[in-house]
Amino acid sequence: MQSVRAYIGIGSNLDDPMAQVQRALQALDDLPACTGVARSSLYRTAPVGGPPGQPDYINVVAALDTMLTPDELLNALQALETAQGRVRTVRWGARTLDLDVLLYGQMIRNDPWLTLPHPRLHQRTFVLYPLHDIDPLLSIPGQGTLAELLASCPFQAIVRLDQPLTFNL
Repeated sequence: MQSVRAYIGIGSNLDDPMAQVQRALQALDDLPACTGVARSSLYRTAPVGGPPGQPDYINVVAALDTMLTPDELLNALQALETAQGRVRTVRWGARTLDLDVLLYGQMIRNDPWLTLPHPRLHQRTFVLYPLHDIDPLLSIPGQGTLAELLASCPFQAIVRLDQPLTFNL
């Protein structure tokens, strides 16, 4: 199998979110059959959906070159979430770690297990801005360019916390 570029959305709003995100970035870089390529700036955003009163999220997007299939990658991400204390009780509720496969190459897929591109990617500034940090010319399969998606995305307050960095710093 040939390596595929995958983009992973990372978010946390519980148990020291900055540390949770940093641990997740390291864990992604250590995944077998994956090579970390880049990561976006860190962003702080208010929660979208879910119960009221949640703390703000820390979000980042990582780009990986992977030999894992989309299903293997999703399984690995869910294992990382569990290892960092993720408990799934309330949809869109507060969480220690949320890892989403945003894009897997140019794959379009829609089944009960995995939808690619991520089904709400085009509505989330906390995903679009970090993707733009990594690859401003990126085109989202079936949805358009990042510039088009950012121009039509609903407003959400977002604060950049740092500058984009590469893995293995």
